[in-house]
Amino acid sequence: MNAQERIKIGNKISKVTIVWNIVLSSVKLFAGIIGRSGAMVADAIHSFSDVISTVAVMIGLHMAKKPDDDDHPYGHEKMEPVVAKILAGILLVTALAIGYNGLQRIQTGNYEGPGVIALYAAILSIIVKEWMYRYTFKGSKKIESAALLADAWHHRSDAFSSFGTLIGIGGARLGYKIFDPIASLIICVLIVKVSINIYMQSVNQLVDHAGDKETVENIKADIMGVEGVIHINKLKTRVHVNKLFVDVEVAVVSTLSVVEGHDIAEKVHDKIENGDYKVKHCMVHIEPYHCIKANS
Repeated sequence: MNAQERIKIGNKISKVTIVWNIVLSSVKLFAGIIGRSGAMVADAIHSFSDVISTVAVMIGLHMAKKPDDDDHPYGHEKMEPVVAKILAGILLVTALAIGYNGLQRIQTGNYEGPGVIALYAAILSIIVKEWMYRYTFKGSKKIESAALLADAWHHRSDAFSSFGTLIGIGGARLGYKIFDPIASLIICVLIVKVSINIYMQSVNQLVDHAGDKETVENIKADIMGVEGVIHINKLKTRVHVNKLFVDVEVAVVSTLSVVEGHDIAEKVHDKIENGDYKVKHCMVHIEPYHCIKANS
């Protein structure tokens, strides 16, 4: 999938979720005010924050598609994990705010008695936000975007928040008003875990983390399958957002001509770049295998 297709799919998903977030946030804010539910008002604000994060994803995808230039000879794809890190931070702050609010309400005993309209709004929010999560998550896997994945989990965090709000509102209406802050603490822990996972994934895409072991072993097998390659002296891989850079040093018969050695290097290069490894670039260096006798 080329950069233009990725940006087209990413922007389509982002625009759809922005519209739904604006509509849903407005409904929740109205329900929170009319239903006298502070939890629902907070939930509405949480949904509005998703609009900001989705706009950030669109900016990240737009910047990532810029072509190579003199200052960025390896391209701009790493802008995506940069945005993903920012979104993971927003997700973490959101989770901590939910947790802090829950603790504060437990300590002060400030429990609310919301109206039934807030209960309906919470149910609607769970359904819509879970759909938005699945829709965005599917798209993030299709275009392999860490930023879009972070945004998907931001939608699910809102669904978790709404579920906690539903429990709190339902419990409060049944007389168990402490249910709301306890649910907030549980949601806080879940969202913190997700935000850390997303952050670590984006860090791996920025610090030249090696490809997974299975992929590396398959690449080795393909290289050794090229006629003329006797040994792999060195093989290095590094993750570049959703692509892979491969640097390999292979040994060939020392008596080969420059042209013959170059032909082998071309075969290795083409086999790896045209394989199923999503390799952005494969650099091949030819070394003489000194253990091979001249007449072999």
